[in-house]
Amino acid sequence: METMIDRKPTDRRKQVLEAASRSFAAFGYKATTMDQVAKAAGVGKGTIYTFFANKEELFEQIVKDLIAELKAVAERTLDPALPFSDNLLGILQQVLAYRDRHGLVVKLSQEVKEFGTPMAKGGLEAVERSIVDYIAGHVSDAIAKGEVRRSDPALTAYMMLKMYLALTAEGDHLHEPLDAEQVLAHFRFYCLEGLAVV
Repeated sequence: METMIDRKPTDRRKQVLEAASRSFAAFGYKATTMDQVAKAAGVGKGTIYTFFANKEELFEQIVKDLIAELKAVAERTLDPALPFSDNLLGILQQVLAYRDRHGLVVKLSQEVKEFGTPMAKGGLEAVERSIVDYIAGHVSDAIAKGEVRRSDPALTAYMMLKMYLALTAEGDHLHEPLDAEQVLAHFRFYCLEGLAVV
């Protein structure tokens, strides 16, 4: 039977992670200190070092946790009864909306723009890579089922993600903002149906 003593390290680790997540989301990577995290977690700084060797390792765990959250959002959105294209659109909508609302991603994006902090940039890249990898897995499945033509799944997933972003948040400087229906219609046309006259 588990005792209170057995649970303490896990609870303390969770406290540290929650406090670190709040600190990184509020102050960014560069401005977050281990002293801040310890104070926010209500533990001594030495306690943090029993779980994480340094701030970099702590930050990497926070990013891994965010990636796990994004995957959970994608898995909840996935409907095996729907065709690949509908699942892809649903997953992109939900995952990117979640990502864009997440305080950590917002702060890291701001930090990268203002300071170019390498760890912040690396964290954002890890999140994007995880989204591409997830989509690539589904592209591979769709190829195997004959739903889409043969292609490089990783490159196809990357292009799909960038196309979706260009139609939404990242493309507003090039075109009038599109509503959700327009985004889906354009994405379906350019990325899934293609321009070729068959």
